[in-house]
Amino acid sequence: MLARVKAEFPRLTEPTARAIARTGISPNALTVIGVLVNGAAAAAIASGLMAWGGLLILAAGVFDLLDGALARVTQRSTAFGALLDSTLDRFSEAVFFFGLLIWYHNQQHLLGTVLVYAALVSSFLVSYVRARAEGLGIPGEVGLFSRTVRILVLAVGLIINQALIALAILALLTPITVVQRALYVWQKTRRSDNRLS
Repeated sequence: MLARVKAEFPRLTEPTARAIARTGISPNALTVIGVLVNGAAAAAIASGLMAWGGLLILAAGVFDLLDGALARVTQRSTAFGALLDSTLDRFSEAVFFFGLLIWYHNQQHLLGTVLVYAALVSSFLVSYVRARAEGLGIPGEVGLFSRTVRILVLAVGLIINQALIALAILALLTPITVVQRALYVWQKTRRSDNRLS
C-alpha cells in the first residue's frame, strides 16, 4: 500500500512543481523553507500548541516532497542538493523532537522525555542504516517505519492530542525498521562476503 502511494508521488507533485518552477525559486530554497516550517512546528509544540505543531509538520512534509519534484522538472538535481536535502531532513527531525523534549521537560514528564529520546535515536538509526546500505550499493528503503510513516504517525498524534501514544509507537516500532534494514543488507552481502572468505 505504502509503496503504491509513494509511486504516485511524482504524478501528484509534478504539476505543482511545474507551477513553482515558473516563480524561479530553487529546489534548495524549498528545502530550507521546509526546515523553517519545522522550526515553527517545534516552537508551537514547545508552547503546548500540539495540533498546530502537527499541522505545521505536515506542511513541512509538503515542501520536502516538492523540493525533489522541482529538482526533477527543472533538471536541477545535483549531488550537493541531495546531500543538503538529506542533511536538513535529519536536522528537521531533531528540531521538532526538540520541541517535544522541551514540552515534556517543562511538564516534568519523565516518560514523555524518555520516549522523545528513544524515538529520535531510533529515527536517526533508520536513516543511518539506509545511508550506509546505499554507500555499499544496496537500496536501503526497506522496512515499515520510513521517514514518511514516522512523520505521519507523529503529526496525526499531535493533531488528535495523543502525542504520547504516537511517541510510544515510534519508540517501540521504529527500531524494528532498523533491524529490518540491517537484516536486508546482511542478506544482500552474505553471498559476496562468503566468496571473499
